[in-house]
Amino acid sequence: MFHNLLSVRRLLVAATLAIAAVGAQAACWDNVVLVHGNTGTPSQWNNTVSTLQSRGYLASQLFLPSWGSKTNAAINDHGAANTNPVKSAMQAALASSCTGKIDVVGHSMGVTLAMKAINELGYAGKVNSFIGIAGAQHGLNSCGLYPFNVASATCGANGLSIDSPLIMSVRGKRYGAKMYSIKSWIDELVCIGSCYVYGSHTSNIDGQNISYDFSLGHFGLMSLTTITQADLIMN
Repeated sequence: MFHNLLSVRRLLVAATLAIAAVGAQAACWDNVVLVHGNTGTPSQWNNTVSTLQSRGYLASQLFLPSWGSKTNAAINDHGAANTNPVKSAMQAALASSCTGKIDVVGHSMGVTLAMKAINELGYAGKVNSFIGIAGAQHGLNSCGLYPFNVASATCGANGLSIDSPLIMSVRGKRYGAKMYSIKSWIDELVCIGSCYVYGSHTSNIDGQNISYDFSLGHFGLMSLTTITQADLIMN
């Protein structure tokens, strides 16, 4: 009798594990590319990764490119050296996507870097949700107006000065079927001088579906809005 009960228990455990394994493999969501900001690191997405994994995402569905200098913000721009790692992550994410689409989330300069990568790859139609967090699609007042901009790569022709060639190249385009921005009016980096560029908060995305405002700082927008991020990705 005891032997029979033990056998039944083992069978139940095995069946439960098998069902769990099938469930993990069966969850078909867009692969997600998470692009950090200037001098940032992939680990800054840890809260987002944890939130997505708590909802069933596998580590293999999340792509976190690392780009740029981690110590000198002024030398980082949107050139090929920084765009290429982001493009490679997008290509890898799309290649293994079970839906044929990807979702892209960027923070700070990672927003415009992701925009440039999508433009160069021609991936606008391959992105389901694009989320820009504390970005500067309209440029930064702290960088000045191109070509009378602050003399740094980050603020130059391939950077975030207002009306720079880079900024003009990422304005008014599609970056996914759905586009969202997450922003703050007390952002201590984006809002130096003013949050406004030509009458719009610079973190707004042209043609966005919705913009979400939070009373958070620049990095809090990244790490403390993960429920909103996950909801938008999974919408």
